[in-house]
Amino acid sequence: MSDITASRTELASLAKESDAADVLSGLRSRFVLDDAVYLDGNSLGALPASVPGRLTDVVHREWGEMRIRSWDESGWWTAPERIGDRIAPLVGAAPGQIVVGDSTSVNVFKAVVAAVRMAEEDSASASASASGRRDEILVDATTFPTDGYIAESAARMTGRTLRPVTPAEVPAALSDRTAAVLLNHVDYRTGRLHDLPALTAAVHEAGAYAVWDLCHSAGALPVDLDEHGVDLAIGCTYKYLNGGPGSPAYLYVRRDLQPRFDSPLPGWTSHAAPFAMRPAYEAAAGAPRGRVGTPDILSMLALEAALDVWYEGGDGGAAGAGATIAAVRAKSLALTDFFLRCVAAYVPEGRVESLTPVAHAERGSQVALRCDDAGDVMKRLIHRGVVGDFRHPDVLRFGFTPLYVTFADVERAARVLAETLEEAG
Repeated sequence: MSDITASRTELASLAKESDAADVLSGLRSRFVLDDAVYLDGNSLGALPASVPGRLTDVVHREWGEMRIRSWDESGWWTAPERIGDRIAPLVGAAPGQIVVGDSTSVNVFKAVVAAVRMAEEDSASASASASGRRDEILVDATTFPTDGYIAESAARMTGRTLRPVTPAEVPAALSDRTAAVLLNHVDYRTGRLHDLPALTAAVHEAGAYAVWDLCHSAGALPVDLDEHGVDLAIGCTYKYLNGGPGSPAYLYVRRDLQPRFDSPLPGWTSHAAPFAMRPAYEAAAGAPRGRVGTPDILSMLALEAALDVWYEGGDGGAAGAGATIAAVRAKSLALTDFFLRCVAAYVPEGRVESLTPVAHAERGSQVALRCDDAGDVMKRLIHRGVVGDFRHPDVLRFGFTPLYVTFADVERAARVLAETLEEAG
């Protein structure tokens, strides 16, 4: 038996053993999956099996039969806060601080503008000995493009200067000019996990407000918003929370800041008396201040059903049942470790380069591999039943959702990647 055959046999055996010991293995059956290896949950999570039935009930009974009564009798009106409270334990937040609705982009805009307004309020109430106006917004220079676009627009609207810096440069870039800092918890390209506790503390030390984008971390690793004193946070729900394409995003506003949260989008559903239809705006108390317009009920209730996997079955989860974030994080690290090990064993040397940090403290739940012909390679992988994605110009990106990805999936993905690269020459 050749060395490579021996290695493949050993790694396949290890995958089987790891799957047998996996405390989350029972959750895989709660998703609609096929024979493909699905490693694109960091773009769109797989469909939870409970969602189609729930949507059928919403459409046929709640909408079709109960019609407008469902706003009250089926709890449609309170869904944004109710579902926010279901997400809260997954990001380390107490109830009453998260509202679900709108897109990530819209929530980024609300959060950044509100942070600048709070900083301006702080400056206005400071003593005469305080230094000048906080006129600068720092933004993660490596961020997903939309966050940068939104931050630039928020800066124009509030009369601030936007300064792009890498997360590593933030501590040195902070000053008494800084109003707000918008950062990504996990880099969408490389999977690098940034130090939320330390960076938040540095932002606070400078007297500014920290806004975190959790799109690539919520549902994959501990976030602990309350513990680390994060001011505002936003995130999508269609990646590791498996809410479905275009499922509504969420906005976190720390409880003590809620009375000061001044949304740049004051819609009727965030009014203190929404059905009074008063011409003058008066903000509601608490998390509902983050609402804008009529909730998108169909996608919101699909998300609510998708979140059931965290609360039912499994090994004791966020609310007493289901998958715990600790168990998910442990499996995520084990899966990504195993993938990197299999890639090192199978893929011809020098053919790919990992952009993802080796250190667990710096790794999210994905692996990014640089490859010269990455676009064509990913097309070939998908054709062969290994689904990841491609990021321009040369990155193969593989996301690992611990709720349904197995170690056997990981071994197969690395093996097919090696075969594909060997065929490509």
